Amino acid sequence: MRKLLRHALPVLLLLLALPARGSLTEIASELAASGLDSPIFATAPDGDPRLFILEREGRIRILSGGAVLPTPFLDITDRVLSGGEWGFLGLAFDPDYASHGRFFVYYTDLAGDSVLSRFTVSGDPDVADPVETVLLTIPQPDTNHNGGTVAFGADGFLYLAPGDGGGSFDPDERSQDPGDLLGKMLRIDVATPPAAGSVAVPPAVGDYAIPADNPLVGVGGAREEIWAFGLRNPYRFSFDRQTGDLWIADVGQNAREEVSFEPAGDPGGRNYGWDVMEGTSCVAVDPAPAPPCLDPSLVLPVHEYSHSGGNCSVTGGFVHRGGVPGIQGHYLFGDFCTGRVWSLDPDGAGITERTAQLGAAGGAGFQLVGFGEDGDGGTYVVLSGGSVYRIVQPPPECGDGVDNDGDGDVDTDDPGCFDADWPEEDPECQNGLD
Repeated sequence: MRKLLRHALPVLLLLLALPARGSLTEIASELAASGLDSPIFATAPDGDPRLFILEREGRIRILSGGAVLPTPFLDITDRVLSGGEWGFLGLAFDPDYASHGRFFVYYTDLAGDSVLSRFTVSGDPDVADPVETVLLTIPQPDTNHNGGTVAFGADGFLYLAPGDGGGSFDPDERSQDPGDLLGKMLRIDVATPPAAGSVAVPPAVGDYAIPADNPLVGVGGAREEIWAFGLRNPYRFSFDRQTGDLWIADVGQNAREEVSFEPAGDPGGRNYGWDVMEGTSCVAVDPAPAPPCLDPSLVLPVHEYSHSGGNCSVTGGFVHRGGVPGIQGHYLFGDFCTGRVWSLDPDGAGITERTAQLGAAGGAGFQLVGFGEDGDGGTYVVLSGGSVYRIVQPPPECGDGVDNDGDGDVDTDDPGCFDADWPEEDPECQNGLD
């Protein structure tokens, strides 16, 4: 299924550079939650019917039974510095959360540094114990490029990507420096006890262990937490819950936004190119890059797009594994500045723009801060204005090729199908009955 991505990258890059096209399979959205305070991300433990929504100021809210519970699951606003690219950015539930209730958060502390911490649920399943165990603190030299995602891979290890530390074109060359955690994808063991072969770091470094098969284990001068190099600001990355494949949306400098792909089972050590390259383009301000531009050791993105038309910053999402057939197995992502949303079909059908199909969830400029995934693989769109939308299959009459309501328009050309206030074509208005 993934042979195209693994073995025909040049062909795929050409294919994905083509203009966005329409699709015979449509999607829609419905409002799942509103009235939130700067939501930024949403997730849930596997199989859990609730949705846990992060608010940037430092709270986790629970959507349960169609309503947001009044009491936050967790409130650490007293420890979080919020604003710009700072804030409460990431949440990951332990794969064995149902047994021991552990979960992990990633946030900006009051000093402006990035913190990875562990919490545990209390005796009330809708309220967490506020006692925090800090596992890792990463000094951030600037106010931007802090990354934001923490996620468990199929291997049971925790992945995080703290960004390159800010500044134009990575001025301190951190992304290519094996002795620096910034600009990398990290892979650590947070289990208790650690997996066989993992080695705990000294207490002065943190409270976690290094997996035995990390690519830089035993390399002198290197940080053994590193899984991959050459990332600028991978604000959102995610694992396909069915295949284990890794998708990385890396925010560009001033020209290109990129999506990279890493197949499940990869041994690690990939170099995604920053700041030698921005997408598939050479970075001209780096006069003596090492490795050189277009070196075979650099891994090119599977998709990139320019800043034309107002685009500016990629917001990564998830591979949809929920109940919407039209996007089953497709990677969903969007752009922060325009609010446009696309789906990428890994099996070779290319890119499809979904913005108009999503109604109020699409095209929200400067609000598309994140996507979400529930415990059953359903996909959500998170808007900073306070709303979370669930991506759903549209009503049948919106994809049947028939002008059901007699207005002269059919399906996606019919405003009645994807209107923000009434997202369906309404045949009963033209059926001659009271």
